Amino acid sequence: MTSQATGTPTRRLSDPHRQDTPTDTGTPGGKGALSGTGAPGGTGPSSGTGTAGGTGAPSGTGAPSGTGTAGGTGAPSGTGAPGGTGASSGTGAPGSVGGAGHTGTGIPGPGSGDSGPGGRGAGAPGLPGAGGAVPAPAGGRTDPGLLLSASVLLAEAALAARQAGADLTAALTGAGSAQRAVRRPAWALGTALSCVRALTSPEGLGFGANGGVIGELARTVGSVTRRRPAAVAMAVDAFALRIEAATLAHPNLDSAHARRLTGAAVAGERIEAARALHALVERLGVTRALTTVSPVVMELLALTGLLDENPANDAFSWVTLAGGVPTTDPLLGLPSSLLAYLNPGPGRAERADPDPILATVLTTSRNDIVSYVDDIGALGNHGLVLLRRVACADGAVRHVLLLPGTSFGGLSNSTPQDLVGALDGLLRTDTTYTRAAKKLLLRAGVPAGSELMLVGHSLGGLTAMNLAADVDVASEYRVTHVIALGSPIDGKRPADHTTRVISLVNEHDVIPTLDGRGPASPHDTPDGWLELAWLDESYDYPLSHAPQAYSDSLRGGSAHHRDRVNALIRSYDGEITANQPYMLRDK
Repeated sequence: MTSQATGTPTRRLSDPHRQDTPTDTGTPGGKGALSGTGAPGGTGPSSGTGTAGGTGAPSGTGAPSGTGTAGGTGAPSGTGAPGGTGASSGTGAPGSVGGAGHTGTGIPGPGSGDSGPGGRGAGAPGLPGAGGAVPAPAGGRTDPGLLLSASVLLAEAALAARQAGADLTAALTGAGSAQRAVRRPAWALGTALSCVRALTSPEGLGFGANGGVIGELARTVGSVTRRRPAAVAMAVDAFALRIEAATLAHPNLDSAHARRLTGAAVAGERIEAARALHALVERLGVTRALTTVSPVVMELLALTGLLDENPANDAFSWVTLAGGVPTTDPLLGLPSSLLAYLNPGPGRAERADPDPILATVLTTSRNDIVSYVDDIGALGNHGLVLLRRVACADGAVRHVLLLPGTSFGGLSNSTPQDLVGALDGLLRTDTTYTRAAKKLLLRAGVPAGSELMLVGHSLGGLTAMNLAADVDVASEYRVTHVIALGSPIDGKRPADHTTRVISLVNEHDVIPTLDGRGPASPHDTPDGWLELAWLDESYDYPLSHAPQAYSDSLRGGSAHHRDRVNALIRSYDGEITANQPYMLRDK
């Protein structure tokens, strides 16, 4: 997770309408734009009023760090965290965040100066909460980067509070507690009561027990009875800030129907969310509705997991909050290891002849990212891949492997390019697709030590990264480049740190967000990676995911990205001496 709270950890976040906000802007009445008031009723440990450019002074015994993470994270006394963070610029980042003792505090709207109404996530910036909408900031647009920075602080506080709950649970239920109880029964009883109060009181962690058999049982009871810990309340608010940041950058999310959906999701109102989604689909159609919510689809799924009564799917939400790749499904919480039983094929590769369309396209192929995308489109998604040999201008012989994406015709078929293979490729590295591709390289006789570039779309991009992450592949060949188009690869890493990873993303494409890092995520790409993203409204999903949509963008409005990629792969310029299609099979 990003540890810098003051930076602008934006990723795939484009705001064409963004305007610089003067740093001395304040709200009417002399209040600073960040002067929130903490929890309603003064019951929270962070209820002090802050001033613009400062942090709320903590009341009670919270540590005065102003970060929202120091207090309320597991001290047996149950003291809460200090009050909110505020940027000195007054540009509209949330002014006050309730401490760990709150399960119903709202986040103030940017520059509003007051905390939102109570309820789970109610009052998130610009989102209609359970008690009504938070007023919009006065004067100018809120910087989405500030909202993402605030979401990072809240996420860190939520994760710290969750860990504190686990630590307190372990201290309370561990074998050491029983031994101390025998030696010092009065002290042990008092300590146990303090731990219980801290774990269950709204002024403490708010039913925050977790970890171990007893802790998980208590967490399950809390989920079923809808007793939400403070960590969940802060996590919900962090997701709400992400959604608001995405809304500022994606105007389609700012419509009344879309805000109704996101507001219901933040408030945990599933029936209302279902009705809002139905109304959105009725108004826009399935494809446009899916395109509209695509920038925040991971946040909406994570909110559903946190706020339902099923404790098994919470892991999906916490991993998404921390910027990791979920290894469970968001609805039932089923582990990815089950996919190994659904996709067990050893993989097989057979030489194939190109059909007339593919043969025609290959006659114009060259070392150009648009040409590669067109070639992948011509291969289709029924099992064909292409291995190319190039006599390069510098005298070296290099190879390019083109890997198409998923066939959506059914859950499973005889090739690795099916939906089961797509889920397997997202969550694991050793898949039927990678096994078949490795056999292809051996069968084709690619010499050991050869330089190899992997180019893939969708599942093909995932498979390219999985091959680059395979130690055997990295040891046998020199994988110089991985180029992924519309692929959720952010949780994967190549085995060779010198491999150049290039990710191309259309922000209207849902698929790249499945790695847990969509346009609303504050988490950045790994060092050394190049991610080029754009917002192309020419196509709705699923057409926005098609190879043709990517090649059209790279020919048109995103031609500068095309030039940049081509400059990075210039070492593969030369004469194509072989284009050999292969048919991949599960077994």
